[in-house]
Amino acid sequence: MMGKLLVVAGLIIAGIGALIMLGLPLGRLPGDFVVRRGNSTFYFPLATGLVLSVILTLIMALLRR
Repeated sequence: MMGKLLVVAGLIIAGIGALIMLGLPLGRLPGDFVVRRGNSTFYFPLATGLVLSVILTLIMALLRR
């Protein structure tokens, strides 16, 4: 069971990486906050986190069946 989960997690990470390389704007969605002041930058990926959470929840629900 643990091996299967690790393989699926690896495939998901590789798939997300491939989508980003193809131009999916993951990490630059509306709702991601960037604050730049002087030499410092604060980045809070709120929308990206929500999207990834929903996608991973759906994938895990499908795997439990």
